[in-house]
Amino acid sequence: MLKFSKTYFLMAVGLFVVEIVIALYVHDRLIRPYAGDFLATILLYCMVRSVVSIRLKWAVAAVLFVSYLIEGLQYVDLLGRLGLQHSRLARIVLGSSFSWADMLAYTLGALAILMVERLTRPAGPAPTSQRPRMQLER
Repeated sequence: MLKFSKTYFLMAVGLFVVEIVIALYVHDRLIRPYAGDFLATILLYCMVRSVVSIRLKWAVAAVLFVSYLIEGLQYVDLLGRLGLQHSRLARIVLGSSFSWADMLAYTLGALAILMVERLTRPAGPAPTSQRPRMQLER
């Protein structure tokens, strides 16, 4: 069901800015390759949750699938097959080489989402006996 969430939208925008800064200005062996991929999964999650009301487990599964799919496309050299291997933008957005460490970073990002959501969300609905009952008008 489509439902806009200002909170998730603002988090997605913030993470997008962080990802751009990492992609353009960070050229190290830790933050760019691993933290960027870790945050990419969280960014995708926030993007999805900003426009779709979906159960936590399905949202996390979907964004993890997309993350894995993008990494798999790197394995089959999608950019080379499309003639985009020299495009800086394409390499920044889709990446250029497969890495199992990236898969781990995506997985850890998904686990972080689950952990944070479970810690910050209110507990499930009250037991049936404590729920207010609807009264029918007569």
